[in-house]
Amino acid sequence: MAYDRDDIEKIRQSTSIVDLVQAVTSVKKTGRSHKAICPFHQEKTPSMSLDPARGFYHCFGCGAGGDIFKFVQETQGLDFSEAVEVLARQAGVTLRIDPKAAQRRGERQRLVDATDAAVDFYTERLKKGTDAGGARSYLRGRGYDAEVVDQFELGFSPADSRTDLVRHLTKEGFKDRDLIAAGLARKSQRGSVIDWFHGRVMFPIRDVKGDAVGFGARLLDGEGPKYLNTPETKLYSKAKLLYGLDKARKDITLNRLAIVVEGYTDVIALHRAGMPLAVASCGTALGEDHFDLLRRFTDVIVLAFDADQAGAGAAIRGDELHLPAELGLDLRVARMPEGRDPADMVQDGDDSALRKAIDESIPLLMFRLEREVRSHRLGEPEGRARAVKACAAIVGRLSDKVARAEYARYIVRLTGADAVAVTEAVEQAAKGGSTSALSTSLPTDTPRPTRHFPPPRTGGERLERELLRLMVANHLGDVAFEPDWIGRADYREVFEILSAQRATADRVDINAVSDEDVQSFLRTVMLDEPPEGNPEEIVQAVHRQAIDRQIASLQVQLDSVSEQEYSQLQYKLIALEKQKREIGSHGD
Repeated sequence: MAYDRDDIEKIRQSTSIVDLVQAVTSVKKTGRSHKAICPFHQEKTPSMSLDPARGFYHCFGCGAGGDIFKFVQETQGLDFSEAVEVLARQAGVTLRIDPKAAQRRGERQRLVDATDAAVDFYTERLKKGTDAGGARSYLRGRGYDAEVVDQFELGFSPADSRTDLVRHLTKEGFKDRDLIAAGLARKSQRGSVIDWFHGRVMFPIRDVKGDAVGFGARLLDGEGPKYLNTPETKLYSKAKLLYGLDKARKDITLNRLAIVVEGYTDVIALHRAGMPLAVASCGTALGEDHFDLLRRFTDVIVLAFDADQAGAGAAIRGDELHLPAELGLDLRVARMPEGRDPADMVQDGDDSALRKAIDESIPLLMFRLEREVRSHRLGEPEGRARAVKACAAIVGRLSDKVARAEYARYIVRLTGADAVAVTEAVEQAAKGGSTSALSTSLPTDTPRPTRHFPPPRTGGERLERELLRLMVANHLGDVAFEPDWIGRADYREVFEILSAQRATADRVDINAVSDEDVQSFLRTVMLDEPPEGNPEEIVQAVHRQAIDRQIASLQVQLDSVSEQEYSQLQYKLIALEKQKREIGSHGD
């Protein structure tokens, strides 16, 4: 739901970030500032700073930060619209719908309604269809009774016809374009509209709010892929969905633990085993969006996959995955019995072994090292040397020196190699690229390179940071400025990012900045003390600094140029001095 922006601003002005944070953790006022124990990571000393005037928070310990809406989203597991609704009730603000947004929401809701109607149709077909006998047998073989079928809304797509769902939904009032847009139907080669799914056991997929957005479908007989998913639609983006999260999110939040499994039946198995903490990716590799989704509810994630090569490699595969160090995720792996997945274990009544594997999960990097070592012949000197070299290359990419030392000792235990030689190999690998991300053809939890913005070292840099702060606070108005006026390269890059945003939206929104490191840096900037002088004076001072740098550069060149070039440079110097005087005297 997209609400009127004026109402959102009313909520922002009426809500105290201090009161919000104080409701979930301890807050202490020291002078003009407020500090809090961060609720997003374990700590004893307050590291979260609050800016009551602008409604911002930022933790210098884990990097968490944002505005009042982000805080409610992160602490209550809500999306933005839900957070707005919660805060509107608290502030007594009546929300109005943005007309254009209402139209878009109406279109989305129509697709959700069509998908919901398809869920009911498929479930009814599973229970009563003459062509669903094989599907019912398959589910009974899995140990699924009527209660499981109803709980997970399992269904069956007709095997006898290609148009049963289309005809049914058309009678329900849905248009062909709605069915195609929802991924429920497609056009045949002859131009007629036919069902997307045919002769499959259906697993409805809902988003985190519980809206039906698509299906995962298992083939029972005939040709075709074993599993088929809804195509990418306005509702269904497999890179941003986790099967079962709508049912598991409350228990995940309560237990501060999520279990990621490989398939739909594995999710159902863990629920049946009394562990309603499981989710699964929807036919794709795990990606950063999946982990961002889970971070709303927990920072401990256990991967529970089949122990064979294919299952373990499925944890994270494809392109390199970067897990920023500031996310603070404790990503772990459950060492499953060889050749068995959670669904097999529950079906065999081996719930205790499954629970034990999850309870005894190990950090992802340890798992990666164990697998690497097992691929070498440790009984041979050359094999042991290759194992050490491969493991050192992995551990050497860790940026934390203490962590590298600990993992070096772990490599020694795994390989039996000389401790000094292993440590030297790890540190040598670190010198070659300690901030690189690990390849994730197999699971790894090495952080991606994290950008740092050192504090200003000179008065000029402090002035440029003040200009950034004014821009983030949307206090520059129509004051003219140029990115080239900023001398410090990383500040200039941030300035250009904000300038591009301001050019399209007329204002700056930190939460809309895609680079997480820049976003974190800007939140710290917002917590600076207000700059002295009005915005125009600050801009003038930065401009004068830029001219001073040009003048200094030209003066250096004067010592090594010809007489003709000397005269040209002198004219440039005179022009710059004149331009500097015209700007004003602020900043002398």
